[in-house]
Amino acid sequence: MVKGRAGRTMRSSLAAAAALCAVAAPPGAAAAAPSDGPDDLPAYETAPGAQRVEGQESSAHGPAIEPGFHTDDIGPGERRYYSVTLDGESNVWISATALPEPGSRVRSMDGIEVTLESADGDNCGDGDASFGSDDTARPIADLAGRMIREDGYCQEPGVYHFSVERESDETADSTRWPLEISFMREPGVRRPASEGTSGAAPDAATPSPPAAPKGETRPIEGGTGFNDAPGMGEGNWSDRLRPGETRFYKVPLDWGQRLHTRVEFGTARARSGGASYIGGAFRVDFYNTARGRIGTGGVGYRPDKPAAYRLDGQRVAFANRFDGGTELGGTRFAGWYHIAVHANGKLAESVEGTVPVVLRTTVVGEPEAGPEYEGNAGEAGFAVTDGDREAAAEGLNRSAAESGDTLRLLGWAGIGVGTALILGLGLWTFLARRSAARA
Repeated sequence: MVKGRAGRTMRSSLAAAAALCAVAAPPGAAAAAPSDGPDDLPAYETAPGAQRVEGQESSAHGPAIEPGFHTDDIGPGERRYYSVTLDGESNVWISATALPEPGSRVRSMDGIEVTLESADGDNCGDGDASFGSDDTARPIADLAGRMIREDGYCQEPGVYHFSVERESDETADSTRWPLEISFMREPGVRRPASEGTSGAAPDAATPSPPAAPKGETRPIEGGTGFNDAPGMGEGNWSDRLRPGETRFYKVPLDWGQRLHTRVEFGTARARSGGASYIGGAFRVDFYNTARGRIGTGGVGYRPDKPAAYRLDGQRVAFANRFDGGTELGGTRFAGWYHIAVHANGKLAESVEGTVPVVLRTTVVGEPEAGPEYEGNAGEAGFAVTDGDREAAAEGLNRSAAESGDTLRLLGWAGIGVGTALILGLGLWTFLARRSAARA
């Protein structure tokens, strides 16, 4: 044992080395332990830079909103108005995402309706989203839009009115719901893509689903919403869901491509004395690039028996937007498409812990030439980049993909600092021992 000044010096040096090692370790090297209870589900992550606004009950006083993200809240039976200024060349898509508290009491027809109207009351577009027969609170969204087309409504530039109305059963929870509003402007087009490309009309029938993707199942952690959803490319991906939780994933789809995803819910540990079967145990929602809901479905579940839901999308085509009756016809843009998987809070009655989820994802078709836009569709969010494909292949969310180079740099820096520390400590130990021997 080294005593006196040499011992104190060694302890101080070891502490300093430990602190340096902690600094040198790359972010994410130590993961926090996941929370297990249903009462501490993570909150929905709002878009960075979202602006707070306060919608009004009259269209005459709606606050102006610009392209980007905005937040507000809405109570039962309320209708909130906002004003938007549109040009005469761009397609415009405005969505609202309602965020009821997980576990709160909702009814099947509870939900939101969104509408875009001209100053003289013409309906430019509308949409609605409800919770469905599951009666389970989760984020829901839909959009309203204005399309530029010959002999269409709402083609003139000017001030328009966007509104969000909350439909609520009198027996449902009366708490105000947070809202996130997304305002996207799609550049005008010189002409749609030529016949035979992604500008062609949607397929008459969906082809048979492809075989399940090959390869091992890789872990992925779904996001709390649209903004932190990880990219999910072709392959088999595994996650876990707690009762009451919703997790989001996103897939890059280019013009001419089609998405096939099979969401499988594995067996889990049954709760003693709990319900053997939960109807509407899981809900899968499918959203397009502008957050318009284009498909939804649910499945029942019992802990000792697996369940699955299959999502077969339409081919991405500009012309889909003119055929509103086509199933999943909202596949009208190139860009990120979102899949939200929700576990009913009632599962806590029959399952202990979490339920394993596997998403088997296949993208069919090669990217095709899209419409000839007048502006930059990529900057507006209506395109797929090589970076998007790389992030999806690795199962990364936006922030992780952007910080990938930084993490690699920090990793190499950490190795260099660690090597220097080891050499320095070795030299210091040798000198300390010589000093102690002389003493």
